[in-house]
Amino acid sequence: MQLSKTDYTTYLKHPAWLWLRKHDKQKLPPIDPALQAIFDTGHEFEQYAETQFPDGITIGFDSYNQYRTLPARTTAALESGAKTIFQGRFEAERLTFICDVIQVVGQDEVDLFEIKSSTSAKPEHIVDLAFQMVVLEKCGFKVRNIAVIHVDNQYVRNGKVDPAGITATTDVTESVKTKRDFTLEKIDEALKVMALNECPDKSLLLADSSHFKEWLEIYKYIEEPKDNSIYDLCRLDADTLDKLQSRDIKMIKDIPADLSLKSKQRLQVDALQQGHPSVDKKEIQDFLDSFTFPLYFLDYETMSSLVPYFDGLRPYQQLPFQYSLHILDAPDAEVRHVEYLHRSNSNPAQPLTEALMSHIGDTGTVVTWNMSFEKTCNTLLGELVPEHADFYTDLNDRIVDLMTPFSKSWYVDSGFKGSASIKKVLPVLVPELSHKILEISDGSTAQRLWMKTILDSVH
Repeated sequence: MQLSKTDYTTYLKHPAWLWLRKHDKQKLPPIDPALQAIFDTGHEFEQYAETQFPDGITIGFDSYNQYRTLPARTTAALESGAKTIFQGRFEAERLTFICDVIQVVGQDEVDLFEIKSSTSAKPEHIVDLAFQMVVLEKCGFKVRNIAVIHVDNQYVRNGKVDPAGITATTDVTESVKTKRDFTLEKIDEALKVMALNECPDKSLLLADSSHFKEWLEIYKYIEEPKDNSIYDLCRLDADTLDKLQSRDIKMIKDIPADLSLKSKQRLQVDALQQGHPSVDKKEIQDFLDSFTFPLYFLDYETMSSLVPYFDGLRPYQQLPFQYSLHILDAPDAEVRHVEYLHRSNSNPAQPLTEALMSHIGDTGTVVTWNMSFEKTCNTLLGELVPEHADFYTDLNDRIVDLMTPFSKSWYVDSGFKGSASIKKVLPVLVPELSHKILEISDGSTAQRLWMKTILDSVH
């Protein structure tokens, strides 16, 4: 059983996570389609990063048998004089990794590059590269320079995608090399955990602090604690959990008043213990009194991609391709609904803008949920369709955020579990309108399916 770089970084998040990954993988939650889409995006970016190495050859694999022969094929390529290889596999003792880019710069001396779809070099990339460096050194190589090739989020598409423009390189040599001793120590620990016959302690208190929330979701998936257990406490962190466990508190309803909590946590506890929501009627009424009819309830669905599909876009910008608009002309009027869905493989900015301008008048409050998202979309649309920039500026001035009463804790229900997300609030207040009954129940799924159907199907 070998320790890969993914195994190693998993160990650093939580030892039990590594053990489960190697011995009892079916207990772990399946990969979410949205997460898989992120992985796929990373693969898409690789083709642009690799253009920086015109002499590079890809080793790679398409089957398990090819994976098994990858180390031998990598060695053969280097011995035959290849100077740059993509997707080569290196093994030393019980360690292995597949490189993004290795460039030979001297006798047994190489430069190491990692390709990441993020917009900067991050701490976890340093950890990943330190593992690769250690394996290469155990293979007899000296690693000279180490860098992360990532997305340049200031790149704006204008015509054909410019590989040099959309990529940026950050040197991380010193940061990685200072991790050598730490990495060697942690590799030894990981190998010992991997060899255990039984799963080590799954306690959340053993999770790396930066991955506490990630392990919390896995822990809840595995252990299935009761509803409203302490693991449902909002903004839970290791310090708070330690205080609760040290007093043998298992349920939120049993948290005493003398235990120090964050304000949001205390409101959640109080609402559960009281058995009814906490409501600040005056603040809510003042908020509603600020609305001016007609009311326009606006919601966008957006597309986003690492590689911009259309001119004028930067990586990862959210561009609306659909909107839903409910209109209430007066307090006693019937709600009207209009919408726009872009159906062609073209930039939706202009036709969507024209439709929206025909549906929204120049007076009245525009109601959104989490208004920063819609406002950012409007700003982008104003940039892409500059002749209507004033329309979007005015629209943003008229927007109010329906999330405000919940984010400001004017209305607190224990069922929200401390969240102001519409997915938490809606099923509690209006159960028959839960997102769970929808065939497409979240924005990431809508984005993925629309892009696959409208944009990618014709490529």
